[in-house]
Amino acid sequence: MAVAGLYRRVLPSPPAIEFSSPEGKQLFTEALAGGTAEGFFKLISYYQTQSEPAYCGLATLAMVLNALAIDPGRTWKGPWRWFDDSMLDCCEPLEKIKSQGITFGKVACLAVCNGAQVEPFRTDQSSIEDFRERVVSCTSSEDCHLIVSYNRAVFKQTGSGHFSPIGGYHAGKDMVLILDVARFKYPPHWVPLSLLWDAMNTIDKATGHCRGFMVMSKLQKATSVLYTMSCKHENWNVVAKYLTEDLPLLLTSKNLKDVNDVLCVVFRSAPSSLRDFIKWIAEVRRQDDGSTILSEEEKGRVALKEEVLKQIRETELFKNVTGYLGFERSLCESEAPLGYTDSLADSAANVCCQGAGLLTGKIRLLNGCGKDIKLLNSVCKEPVTVVSGTVTTDGTEQMVDMLIPSSETKPSCLCDFDQNSCSGIPPSIGDGLTVLIFALPQYTWLGLKEEKLQAEMKGLTSADCLPTLLQEEVLHLQRQLYFLKADLNISPSSS
Repeated sequence: MAVAGLYRRVLPSPPAIEFSSPEGKQLFTEALAGGTAEGFFKLISYYQTQSEPAYCGLATLAMVLNALAIDPGRTWKGPWRWFDDSMLDCCEPLEKIKSQGITFGKVACLAVCNGAQVEPFRTDQSSIEDFRERVVSCTSSEDCHLIVSYNRAVFKQTGSGHFSPIGGYHAGKDMVLILDVARFKYPPHWVPLSLLWDAMNTIDKATGHCRGFMVMSKLQKATSVLYTMSCKHENWNVVAKYLTEDLPLLLTSKNLKDVNDVLCVVFRSAPSSLRDFIKWIAEVRRQDDGSTILSEEEKGRVALKEEVLKQIRETELFKNVTGYLGFERSLCESEAPLGYTDSLADSAANVCCQGAGLLTGKIRLLNGCGKDIKLLNSVCKEPVTVVSGTVTTDGTEQMVDMLIPSSETKPSCLCDFDQNSCSGIPPSIGDGLTVLIFALPQYTWLGLKEEKLQAEMKGLTSADCLPTLLQEEVLHLQRQLYFLKADLNISPSSS
């Protein structure tokens, strides 16, 4: 009787040497003695098999994030906070990754979203000598790890593009240990570093870009506490192209006199999907967790978000953005600029949630804004605004609470919800668009014809003098935009 499916593959050797073979063990013993397998033990402690055939990028990233002891800030299962490949969906829907894989740039973006410091290098931006130096550096330390994106065919293996982490280096033989996350297919194995370089130095046909490697380490401070850039909508690349390429050219063609003129061009010319590109992050908790009081950790994360929100609203740029939006709204009372709404219930249904593992379905808010907005007590702090709703996944409903950061800023035309239902004003249109403009490259304003206006826009949008928390938030978004820019005009590739 025929048996369906495949059971593993025979590892082509040469060029690879299986890790568990006598020769593979000898290579590891010598690498360990030479001090270039120090990162191995952290990685092997969190070694996992990708849960889907196209999840190699996600599994590799989850493994490295856990090895770096980065706290996800959200639960995996039960009370446990842990990275799993099924939780890494803030940049791309999991269903899309499952069918198409994920690009090099979005793996880097995901890493940044989840608290890692990332240095990505495509082969056309590096050299084999530089790669070798970074391999030696990472394998000699427990504080950083190296991820490679390569073409399996160079090793005579089946398949094409693949991601995996490097677990060790043998200086004498110039070989690297690949901890292959597709363990159902191939075991961990050693390959010549020069051959791995050749495998990385290939073009991903779906992207038109070279593959490469990235060095990951743990950020010393938390980042992305309030906003993130989302690529879950189909036209994310249109928005990224507009912000990084089209907008600077557009500004050179206009005779603009003041900041309001500039903002008018920025927002009126933007793709309608701009509103889906910048998302604020909400803390999510199951109602069956049972607690009506915030924990110290929840309180700390909400407090960070609220401080960033406060700092945004104290900037001159925020005043200009909200002034412009107020003017636009006065021209058309029936429709918010760019299609945004500041109804708290509507906004909460569209935020990017830190409970990504929980919110694998779509959130459905109950009974409208008025009855679903409540206050939750916290220790030594004013009550926190909460929106209740239902998540439906595979036909199963789960009641959840979404903790909403807020600021005591005075109400304005940008706040449409009932002020008596909240302890403050949650993230609004103006907040999101303000941080988005802060995240734009400084070259955006170089084409402005009026030198005084150019200097004013540079001053308004510079992150150099921002408070530390807001500066870190802006730098995080700038890194995200930089990584996404590298994937412009392309579709996700199989990993």
